[in-house]
Amino acid sequence: ELPKIRMPRHLRETYVRRVGDAVNIMIPFQGKPQPEVTWTKGDQPVDTSRINIRNTATDTIFYIRQAQRADSGKYELSVRIDGAEDKATLDIRVIEPPGPPQNLKLVDVWGFNVALEWAPPADNGNSDIKGYRVQKSDKKSGKWFTVLERCTRTSCTISDLIIGNTYSFRVYSENACGMSDSAAVASGVAHIEKTKTTYQPEKIPQRDMMEPPKFTQPLTDRATTRGYSTHLFCSVRGFPQPKIIWLKNQMEIREDPKYIAMIEQGVCSLEIRKPGPFDGGVYTCKAVNPLGEASVDCRLDVK
Repeated sequence: ELPKIRMPRHLRETYVRRVGDAVNIMIPFQGKPQPEVTWTKGDQPVDTSRINIRNTATDTIFYIRQAQRADSGKYELSVRIDGAEDKATLDIRVIEPPGPPQNLKLVDVWGFNVALEWAPPADNGNSDIKGYRVQKSDKKSGKWFTVLERCTRTSCTISDLIIGNTYSFRVYSENACGMSDSAAVASGVAHIEKTKTTYQPEKIPQRDMMEPPKFTQPLTDRATTRGYSTHLFCSVRGFPQPKIIWLKNQMEIREDPKYIAMIEQGVCSLEIRKPGPFDGGVYTCKAVNPLGEASVDCRLDVK
């Protein structure tokens, strides 16, 4: 039976372990008679003082008690019977938390905002940096609060800071293993001062409000019954407020107790109290101001 390695699916990709973890891998194979099993790393036999290899007729066990970053790399497994051979590669990566970011600087302070910049850590812990955690601390409380998590860039702007407070800042780096053990702390502090502002009143252009009288609602013809008081209505606009003159059959209505004339909010009304047959006719409302005049009229029938 020809030799064949049955590499488990989860070992076909990079096998990741943290520093100090145990690495215990069993890889089955087949072949008769019992194949010769060989492990190498970089074309050199593996270091048996660190790595324990145990082979049986059907599998090989690869064991490291406490993994170190130096154990990372590609290991070649060879299973041979006479001239027939099958090979597989085991890619191990041993990771640890990264170092802190470098050269954290307070670039600018304006208004309620602060700009920070930094450089990636010198040691990424053998794993790609996933992001950075940015924290702030105000001088009054001394407590640290997280402002940004998983910031993928090496710069950021922090907003909504409080007037009168003095802030310090620090940044942690983070990889698949976790956060860096220590943080980079900005050397300077940011003091948020009250911005001096002067109120500039908005200049509103003066609008010419002068307007000659104009009726927006005319009088309408009315019919009423003898002895029942009735009202005539119209509406006018103009500035200055027009003077209102009521006329009956082209004769001005003066101080006559039968008539009550009123104007409110531009609405003109004329009450005719208990009209008789002689109160019928054409009623005119005239509006006059210094810019001109306007008039409307209607017919009133008393039955």
